[in-house]
Amino acid sequence: MITEREDPADGRADGTATDPGTGPATDPGTGPDSEPRTPSRRRTVLAALAVAVLALDAVLLAWTEMAWLTLRVGAAGVPLPVAALVAALTTPVLVLGADAVVPGSRAPLVPLGLWTLTVLVAGLWSPVGAGVLPPDWRAVLLLGAGVVPGALAVSWRSARHRVLTSSRAAATPRG
Repeated sequence: MITEREDPADGRADGTATDPGTGPATDPGTGPDSEPRTPSRRRTVLAALAVAVLALDAVLLAWTEMAWLTLRVGAAGVPLPVAALVAALTTPVLVLGADAVVPGSRAPLVPLGLWTLTVLVAGLWSPVGAGVLPPDWRAVLLLGAGVVPGALAVSWRSARHRVLTSSRAAATPRG
């Protein structure tokens, strides 16, 4: 939210727009005894929170997709691979979302790694024996449909960041 400041104490008497929370030193939490809150620190905390939400979403999606592996249609009980389709669509979205929050970092690996770890650990092991993954082609299809598109999205974004970084470095004049 952008507000106009007219307080001469903050140096913005001209009425220019500023972000809330970046006002004068008399704002709460920015006194002489407390550490000032900078926009970059706030942005870092919000980015970490967003990546944590994406990671939680990845774990919940992995559990949901494993539950959908048991879907069957018709009287013959033909398996319906809806879980693989959902995994193929959602893991790249989670990866790209994490990359949008923290571009050029390893943050996109967090949702992909947690999704994979959840499917492997919860799917293969259980306190009472075998996990929830069925011992047939559906488990392999789910893993492939989740990991491969997610890994391709990580690779694509990583390559794109390298190209953009190298083109920026080539465009800057050397003195």
